[in-house]
Amino acid sequence: MARNPVVLVVDDEVPIQRLLRLGLGAGKFKAVSARTAEEALQCVASEELDLVVLDIGLPDRNGLEVLEEIRKTSSIPVIVLSVREGEEDKLRAFELGADDYVTKPFGMAELVARLRLALKHRYQTEGAQPILRLGDLEIDLVNRRVTRGDHEIRLTKTEYEILCLLARHPGKVLTHHFMLRNIRGAENAGDAQYLRVYVRSLRNKLGDRTGGEQVIRTEMGVGYRLVVPAPERAGAETRT
Repeated sequence: MARNPVVLVVDDEVPIQRLLRLGLGAGKFKAVSARTAEEALQCVASEELDLVVLDIGLPDRNGLEVLEEIRKTSSIPVIVLSVREGEEDKLRAFELGADDYVTKPFGMAELVARLRLALKHRYQTEGAQPILRLGDLEIDLVNRRVTRGDHEIRLTKTEYEILCLLARHPGKVLTHHFMLRNIRGAENAGDAQYLRVYVRSLRNKLGDRTGGEQVIRTEMGVGYRLVVPAPERAGAETRT
């Protein structure tokens, strides 16, 4: 199954960590935790994260200093949490690159909504569409949900990454080298057999049929491309 968006929760209060872990889990996010500025910066540098929820009041450093450090190397969405309601603190947070500012105490439903909005804005800023639709295939990039027709398709992390890469270049042939470099890194860009195994599994889940209707087409010896439906059937659409 495609992974849920991963949120780093940076807060030294155990009850807040527990609340956010439960609430984010119910909202189809996965929470990982850091209780200090040092732990948070290490996590941002080493983990595959989608968002950060950052408390200002940390035991070793001010959370805004952490935000400033994050922005030197990453554009990951950051939601600042604080008990402070002053305009000066909010202004400083936004000047340093915060995507949103939430005051404690907060409602879990509101925070989840703000996280989804920040994630959606990130895709838009990077030039990606929040929802990719090609024919009866729909990829919800915010919720990491794939459907074809009325059926949800459960994919592994690698299968999902392959499908998204192809869907962002509809109709174009992507070489084995290009796909592997984007999915596994430059050091693994020559392992075409690895790619074939996952594409075969992905095709089975999508219902592709040899000699029949296909979503993914093989360009022999070169790579793969995502088939664009004829205009009269369905065009690529965006829904926000």
